[in-house]
Amino acid sequence: MDMRAPIGMMLALGTLLSCQNAQKADEGSPMETYGSIALPEGFEATVFADELGMGRHLAVKRNGDVYVRLGEPQNGKSLVALRDTDGDGKADQKKYFGPREGGTGVRIYKDYLYYSTNSQVYRQRFEGAELVPRGAPELMLTVDPQDQHAAKPLAFDQQGQLYMTIGAPSNACQDPDRQKGVPGQDPCPLLERHGGIWRFDAETPGQSFADGQRYATGIRHSVGLHYDTVHEQLYAMQHGRDQLHAHWPEHFSERESAELPAEEFLKVDSADDFGWPYCYYDWRKNKKLLNPEYGGNGDSIGRCAPKERPLVGFPGHWAPNGLTFYHGDQFPVRYKGGAFVAFHGSWNRAPFPQQGYKVVFVPFSGEKPLGGFDDFATEFAGESNSPSSPGEAEYRPCGLAVDKRGHLLIVDSREGRVWKVRYTGT
Repeated sequence: MDMRAPIGMMLALGTLLSCQNAQKADEGSPMETYGSIALPEGFEATVFADELGMGRHLAVKRNGDVYVRLGEPQNGKSLVALRDTDGDGKADQKKYFGPREGGTGVRIYKDYLYYSTNSQVYRQRFEGAELVPRGAPELMLTVDPQDQHAAKPLAFDQQGQLYMTIGAPSNACQDPDRQKGVPGQDPCPLLERHGGIWRFDAETPGQSFADGQRYATGIRHSVGLHYDTVHEQLYAMQHGRDQLHAHWPEHFSERESAELPAEEFLKVDSADDFGWPYCYYDWRKNKKLLNPEYGGNGDSIGRCAPKERPLVGFPGHWAPNGLTFYHGDQFPVRYKGGAFVAFHGSWNRAPFPQQGYKVVFVPFSGEKPLGGFDDFATEFAGESNSPSSPGEAEYRPCGLAVDKRGHLLIVDSREGRVWKVRYTGT
């Protein structure tokens, strides 16, 4: 099956997208290579900045300044501010600042730059048109450290609320974790403080976990988190669980374990429960199914019947780390209101080639997808496009943002390259 092809299946109202028919390529959309990536005809990319360090997420100020959160510090600093002063599409000013500790989340909210480590959220105030915010770092929030799925992406609504993922420090709530044949804890105690999205006040310093509200649960981990102010809706990309064949070979073949479970594109509302660790989503069957740790066999539904299902189910282990919606005017009208998703690429599809390492586009009508998705930016991994391990990939897309002119920015986590994608066709 050619997982790079767009899907032909259309969504009926209230139904979900399946990737089952993702076999036929869109012959009318040839890809052209720019800046080490391939794009659809009519688009081109420039390298806006390069060799920044381990880029995670991006934020763009109203004046066009770009801020990159680094997963690891460079010379003791883990934020990079970029400015293009001559309008040539490349950053000619680059300033490192911020804490030594790396992280993932970075957003601009009101007059502040917010950024997260794996257990804290800070903000710094902009006091004018300066590139680096002059305000002193202010600690806004502290939560428990964790050893798995620790990234803390951020999102803000228009009512002064901050949303943050608190991922589950586990694969499927086993004790001990990630062991063959071990049942899951039932009920899963991790869900009290992990495995969901929490909501905090955006402007109150010194908050702790106790000050937050669990907004949604049953989400193993979501690195791609976005509040769309046009739709007035929170969306998230869930990373599916690992090791179905390794831990439950009586129920799942190596091929099934490579393709399952789905990576899920979630529309998130208050009190939603998406089912982890009890359930996973099978994109081929278009169903939420019972995990084997809780008695599932690859077909059982059981307690998963009432759980929320995704808007889109992508093939397994593509690692969706970036999500943004497009409301600019620079791209053709079909992109208006749709979503871009950055897939960081898999590590656990062996003995088959790894997959992901690309950016896809999901067209929307209102709050829901129109039907299907298209590869938008590909060939990040290099010539093979399917490395045997992430370490062999040339680039790994991680964060996305749209600048004031409607260009799409993509940041890589290996070399720290930032691409600026624009439309040049007619």
